[in-house]
Amino acid sequence: MATQAAEKPQFRTEPRAYDALMKHLAEHPEIKWDHPEPYDVSRSDIYVEDRWQPIFAEMRVKGPLHYVSQSPFGAYWNVVSHKAVAHVEALPELFSSSWEYGGITIIPRPTDEQLAEQGRERFELPMFIAMDRPKHTGQRRTVAPKFTPSAMTAMEDEIRQRTGELLDSLPRGEVFDWVGKVSIELTTGMLAILFGFPWKDRGLLTFWSDWAGDTELALVPGLDEERRGILHEMAAYFQMLWMERANSPGGDDLISMMLQSEAMNQMDPMEFMGNLVLLIVGGNDTTRNTMSGIIHALDKFPDQRKIFEEDPGVIPNAVQECIRYQTPLAHMRRTATEDCELFGEQIRKGDRLVLWYLSANRDEEVFENADKLEVRRENARRHLSFGYGIHRCVGARLAEMQLRVLLEEMHARRMRVHVAGDVERVRANFVHGFRKLEVEITSF
Repeated sequence: MATQAAEKPQFRTEPRAYDALMKHLAEHPEIKWDHPEPYDVSRSDIYVEDRWQPIFAEMRVKGPLHYVSQSPFGAYWNVVSHKAVAHVEALPELFSSSWEYGGITIIPRPTDEQLAEQGRERFELPMFIAMDRPKHTGQRRTVAPKFTPSAMTAMEDEIRQRTGELLDSLPRGEVFDWVGKVSIELTTGMLAILFGFPWKDRGLLTFWSDWAGDTELALVPGLDEERRGILHEMAAYFQMLWMERANSPGGDDLISMMLQSEAMNQMDPMEFMGNLVLLIVGGNDTTRNTMSGIIHALDKFPDQRKIFEEDPGVIPNAVQECIRYQTPLAHMRRTATEDCELFGEQIRKGDRLVLWYLSANRDEEVFENADKLEVRRENARRHLSFGYGIHRCVGARLAEMQLRVLLEEMHARRMRVHVAGDVERVRANFVHGFRKLEVEITSF
């Protein structure tokens, strides 16, 4: 990454990605994203309406892989069983994550001819989760020390203090949005600490995360261009922070760690931007949506909430079960690097395989009563929400600790949270979570 001086960037905070997409669709009723194939689960309506479960269950009964020949994102394979998802992830050379093939989301990589027809330039964001070995290894090792057990121990007191103070500030006797007041605030604050990001501007991290993580924006050229502009603004802001850390070396925040790493200190601007997107979306959307999912699930299954309230010893396992049940990232994608046979299906070089984590985590052959939250589930840790193999989430321990501390501090305050108003889910096939969750607090 070059270290020339960066001018103070101009950046936007409105509109949010989802709002921009909905406004565009309302203004252009001629746009229709038809889904003629019953197993085309790229469609976001099944997630915002929370009716995806029976579609995946039907696929799992019929087999671990299903080919979709037509969708707004082109042809792809659904990989839906726990065994098949783990198997594909365990073969990173055969099933690549590389951005050079299109990366980790369902979005196809456009050809040069398609770009020319659309009058667009190629826009690709290399990031270490979308890289193959050996480059993936060096970049992952750069940030991994921030997420070791000893690093978690060092951060826990601060996380517990921030969580407790926030819970103590919540209103009693009135309905409020848990997503905005708790989930976003806690995870955005954690990201700001990890990056050494200016506290007064921390809301930008949530804004950038929303724009970076919405795959459906790629289907609307105008919004895709707006997304690119917003991500360039993000990179310009972080370029300023990069310069500050370059002039004051020795810090232990993520930007300083990149600067001190031979594997990352010479990143080109697009690779820098890509790794920022990875760390922001990975550290924000995932934990944020599980923090909301925990509240929604405990309210939906009061027998499990009763167990939690009577026995705080279940909290560590309950965290794993909530991560399984919520599955905050619905999928990851891989690309076949050669022809092969996979569970009886013929896979061709260049085929896209979409690994549906939320289906694997509901696989009845692994998880009994998989559609039910069970805080004492003995094999809850077998969930695949963090991925599997060399690309398993580097920040998994931090996510687990944030969620554990949240439940522990809620229990210490005998805090019971009821769903008491609107529940609005994210309309997306990648990030799986909540935009709004209106609740009211009582005591137990």
